[in-house]
Amino acid sequence: MKLYRHLAWDGIRKNSRLYVPYLLTGVGAVSFFYILVALARLPEGTLPGSGSVQVILNLGSFVLWVFSLLLLFYTHSFLIRRRNREFALYNVLGMGKGDISRILCWETLLSGGISLAGGLALGILLGKLAELGLLRMVGAATDMVYRVSVEGLLLTLGLYGAIYLLILLSSLLRVRRSTAVQLMRSQAEGEKPPRANWALAVLGILLLAGAYYLAVTIREPLAALTWFLIAVLMVILATYLLFISGSVALCRLLQKNPRFYYQKRHFVSVSSLVYRMKRNGAGLASICILGTMVLVMLSSTTCLYFGAEDSLHTRYPRDENITAYFPDRASQSGDLTSLRTAVADAVRRSGMSAANVWEYRSVSSVMTIRDGVLSPNEGFGDPVDVTLIPLADYNAAMGTDLTLPQGQVYVCRSRTGYQGTSLTLQNGPTWQVAGLLDNFSPSGSDSASVVTQLWLIVPDLSAADALEQVMNRANMGVSRTWYYGFDLDRQLPDAADPVAEAIRRMAQDGGLMENGVLGVESLAENRGDFYGSYGSLFFLGILLSVGFSLAAVLIIYYKQISEGYEDQARFNIMRKVGMTKKEIRKSINSQLLTVFFLPLLGAGLHLAFAFPIIRRLLLLFNLNNASLFALTTVISFVVFALFYTLVYRATSNAYYNIVSGAREEKG
Repeated sequence: MKLYRHLAWDGIRKNSRLYVPYLLTGVGAVSFFYILVALARLPEGTLPGSGSVQVILNLGSFVLWVFSLLLLFYTHSFLIRRRNREFALYNVLGMGKGDISRILCWETLLSGGISLAGGLALGILLGKLAELGLLRMVGAATDMVYRVSVEGLLLTLGLYGAIYLLILLSSLLRVRRSTAVQLMRSQAEGEKPPRANWALAVLGILLLAGAYYLAVTIREPLAALTWFLIAVLMVILATYLLFISGSVALCRLLQKNPRFYYQKRHFVSVSSLVYRMKRNGAGLASICILGTMVLVMLSSTTCLYFGAEDSLHTRYPRDENITAYFPDRASQSGDLTSLRTAVADAVRRSGMSAANVWEYRSVSSVMTIRDGVLSPNEGFGDPVDVTLIPLADYNAAMGTDLTLPQGQVYVCRSRTGYQGTSLTLQNGPTWQVAGLLDNFSPSGSDSASVVTQLWLIVPDLSAADALEQVMNRANMGVSRTWYYGFDLDRQLPDAADPVAEAIRRMAQDGGLMENGVLGVESLAENRGDFYGSYGSLFFLGILLSVGFSLAAVLIIYYKQISEGYEDQARFNIMRKVGMTKKEIRKSINSQLLTVFFLPLLGAGLHLAFAFPIIRRLLLLFNLNNASLFALTTVISFVVFALFYTLVYRATSNAYYNIVSGAREEKG
C-alpha cells in the first residue's frame, strides 16, 4: 500500500507541469461552488429580494457544477494520455492492471483531496469577501459576522467527491480495456491527417447562417426567449463543424497555394495543423464557445446591473402606481372623483404631497394583426397588445386639444411600427387612421409588456364596445383599467412606503371600489427586489466569466503543451537541417497567430450577431437602453481580447521552450 501511495505521489510530483494546472482547476472550481452555495444560504433578510437571489445563485451553482464536471474530465483525460507510456512501463516491469489501478486510486485520492481541501479552505477564506461584494452589488447593509455554511460544505464535498469518483471509474475502465502495447503506442501514433469533409463544412455554414438569421430577425422578446436556446445550440454545433471540418478544408486550400505554402514558416505550421487538425479543431471550437459565453454573460449582466435604475423606472414610472380593474364600461365610465379623493387623503395623512400626476383609462386585449385586420389571438400569429385610450384622457395627460370624429383613431408612434391607413376589427367596424401622435407614456404594467403594443386613441370608451364584442365571441374578453400614478415630494426608504400601505388598507377596509379591483404598486417597495436580482446576476456573471476564462486558458495551455511535446522531434530535425531558432520562432508565431486568434474572431462574430436577440431578451427585464448595452458589449470584448492576447504570449513562450529544447538545454 505504501508503495502505491509513493508511486502515485511521485507521478504527480514528476509531472508537476501537467498536474499543477489540474489541481488549480479543481481548487478554483470547488472554491467558486462553495461560495455560491454558501451565499444562497445566507440568513433570511440578509439580501433584498432573497427569494429571487437564492434562485439565481442556486442556478449558477448548478451550471458551475456541470461545467466543472466536463472541464475536470477533459483535463484528467489529457493527464492520463500523457501518462500512458509510464503505465505501460509499469506493466512491462511486472505490474498487473490491478496494481496500476491502485496507483490511479491513490492519485485520484491525492489530487481530489488536495482540490477539495484547498478549494474549501480558499472558499471559506474568500467567502466573506464575496459576501461583502454581493451585498454591495445588491445595495444591502453589510455586517462583519463571519459565516461558514455547514450545508454548503457538505454539499460541495458530496457533489465534487462524486466528480472525482466518476473520474476514477473512467480511468480504471480505460486501463482495463488497454494493453501495454496500446498504451506505449498511444502517444507515438498521433492522429491520421483527416480529409477535408466539405459536406460537414457546408452544414456548419448553413447552421451558423440560420442561427444568425434568427438572431437578427426576431423582434418579440417572448419569441427571442423561445428561439434563443435553439440558436445557441445551432451556433455551438456549427462552431464545432466549422473548426473541425472547415479548418481542415482551409488548410488543404492553403497547401494548394505554392506561394504561401512553400515558405519555411508556413510549410511547417500548415503541415503541423493539417496533421492534427481534428483535435485542434475541437479544442479551438471549445475556446471559441467559452469566449462567447464569457462575452455574452459579462456584457448582459453588466448592462443589467448598471441599467437597474432605468429598468426600475420603466416598470414603475411613478413613485405610486395605482391601477383599477373594472368589470364593464358603465363602472369604468363612472365618476372617479371618490377614488382620487381617497388617494389624496392617504397621501396627506402620510405627511406628503403628490406631484407629476399621470392618469388615463384604457381597454386592452391581446390580438393578432395581419393586413390591417385585428383578430383575437388564438395561438396563431404574433401577439399584439391592443390598447384603446379615450381622446379626453389623452388630451388631459398631454395638454393638447385634439378632436376626433367617430370611426377614426390616432396611433401612438412610440408604441408600434404600424403604418397602415386603416384598421379593421374581425367581423366588426373599420377605423380610419387620422394620424400619428407623439409619445404617450404607459403605466407600469403596460410598459412592462413583452409583446408588440398597438396604442390607439379613440373618440370615447364606446369605441371599445365593438372590440369587446369581437373578443367575447372568441371567449377571451378585454381588460378595462384606470391608471393613476404620481410622484411624492420626497424619496422614501427602500421597502417602506406608508402611502401604498394606506391606500391598500382603504381598499380592503373601506370599500374603496364597489365594482372591480384596486392594485397598488410602489417603486420604493420594489427597488430592493430589482437591485437584488440584477446585482446577483452581475455577481454570478463575473464569477462564471472568471471560471470560463480560466477554463479557456487551461485548454489553451494543455493544447500548447501537448503539441509542444509532439512537435519537439520534428523541430529538432528542422534545426539539424539548418533551420535557425529565429526561423523556428517565426514558424511558431505563424501557426499560433493563425490558430489561436480564430476563436477570438469567432467569439466576436458570434457576439455581434447575438446583439439584437440579447437586446430583445433584456426587454424582459424592462431594459431598453440600447446604447448602454452596446457600450458594455464593446468594453467586454476589448477587455477579453487583451486578456486573450496575454494568454497567447504566455502559452506561445511555453510552446517555444518545449519545441526548441530551451529548457532541456538549460538543464
